[in-house]
Amino acid sequence: MSSSHRASVAWGDVLLTALAPAIWGSTYIVTTELLPPDRPFTAALLRALPAGLLLVLFVRRLPAQGEWLRVLVLSALNIGFFQALLFVAAYRLPGGLAAVVGAIQPLLVMGLAWALDHRRPPQLAVGAAVLGIAGMAALLLSPGSAWDAVGIAAALGGAALMATGTYLTRRWQPRMPVLALTGWQLLLGGLILLPMTWAFDPPLPVLTATQVGAYAYLSIVGALVAYALWFRGIARLSPVAVSSLGLLSPLTAVVLGWALLGQAMRGLSFVGLVAVLVSILAVQWAMSATGRSPALQEAG
Repeated sequence: MSSSHRASVAWGDVLLTALAPAIWGSTYIVTTELLPPDRPFTAALLRALPAGLLLVLFVRRLPAQGEWLRVLVLSALNIGFFQALLFVAAYRLPGGLAAVVGAIQPLLVMGLAWALDHRRPPQLAVGAAVLGIAGMAALLLSPGSAWDAVGIAAALGGAALMATGTYLTRRWQPRMPVLALTGWQLLLGGLILLPMTWAFDPPLPVLTATQVGAYAYLSIVGALVAYALWFRGIARLSPVAVSSLGLLSPLTAVVLGWALLGQAMRGLSFVGLVAVLVSILAVQWAMSATGRSPALQEAG
């Protein structure tokens, strides 16, 4: 396989993986504009559990005997507890502040790879990740942002869980097809969310057709399709590169809010938007230069 072909394959994987956080960015507007209010755990549960059940029934592939514990841990990190902390942060913090805190994920993944695998991250990747945080702050923060301690702790905890889940998914590489791995994580993560939903959210009212459609979008597109693309990307790309693509989620939400809801964007916001995009591209470039992924080596 020629080097140009390998490069095109790698950037094709980047673009496919980038669709996942772009889809997640669209779920913000669906949740705020179309769903019943004040039911964050219900939204997370109905996004994960039906999609996981559908995939598991479709694929009909169990984890290997020795991999159940790892799949359960990944389900808790990537879906169950991450989603719980994500919604706690979303309800207690302005969306911009929560997104800025969550933007530290690429740095956390780099730290895990350095500490556990002794792989020092490229300086360009570190600098680009810091630029991404600064760009997100310029794009989203306002002077009156409220620094709620519980919300900040939830946002930091959620970022740490997602970073650890991304890193361990790549490191452990369970011997399962992507759809089976996605389905079991969504199913088990949804079961983790079930008692939280029962304990903290009020019962659902009678749903309109629009609300049913919104929940279906969150589950089929926002979970089944998006997470399948996300875990496919983790299997093929550096976890640092994948985690940096997560910045596209709040970026997409801001652009959709501006285009569809008429939400204002200041001049500094456009500077921040460009800075985030430059950060994502620089991280992809830096990590692609450190060597091919095992999947691409095998294909070569």
